[in-house]
Amino acid sequence: MSSNHSPLYATRIDLAETIRIQTIAILNQTLASTIDLQTQVKQAHWNVKGHNFYQLHLLFDAMATELEEFVDMVAERITALGGYALGTARIAAKQSELEEYVFDAVEGMDHIAALADRFAIFAKSIRQNIHQTADLGDADTTDLYTEVSRAIDKRLWFLEAHLQTSAIHTQAHSIAAYTFGVV
Repeated sequence: MSSNHSPLYATRIDLAETIRIQTIAILNQTLASTIDLQTQVKQAHWNVKGHNFYQLHLLFDAMATELEEFVDMVAERITALGGYALGTARIAAKQSELEEYVFDAVEGMDHIAALADRFAIFAKSIRQNIHQTADLGDADTTDLYTEVSRAIDKRLWFLEAHLQTSAIHTQAHSIAAYTFGVV
């Protein structure tokens, strides 16, 4: 933001300016990471190949659409607090907490693993933001983060369910072998 912009716009929200400034900074960090995650999910959506192509193509599209809604929620909260939403692609690329997407991912499981890694990082950050905004006394932003957290955890569960299939099979085989003495 250029120096001729004031740090806050006038608002009648009854949170102290210092709290709003801190909350806006947290939200702008989230905005960058959410935009980045949304575009990485679209990258997977466009490029997934293999056995479960169609199902994963649809899943990734639904996930990207949900993230786009979160982008809007976060940006609107920033502006409601009197801040300036920093949501360009360049800012998101520079400020995101996520790693760059793996461009050699082709098969569905490669994309699932890459997205699961990124959703886990994002989920951890969102939970930290729940605590930070609660400590600041901004219950509404805390509530926004809690809503996002539940949805991100659910999406992470969807992704991990694909990865855990073989682990569950291996574990069940090991338990059966131990139980029946076939070791």
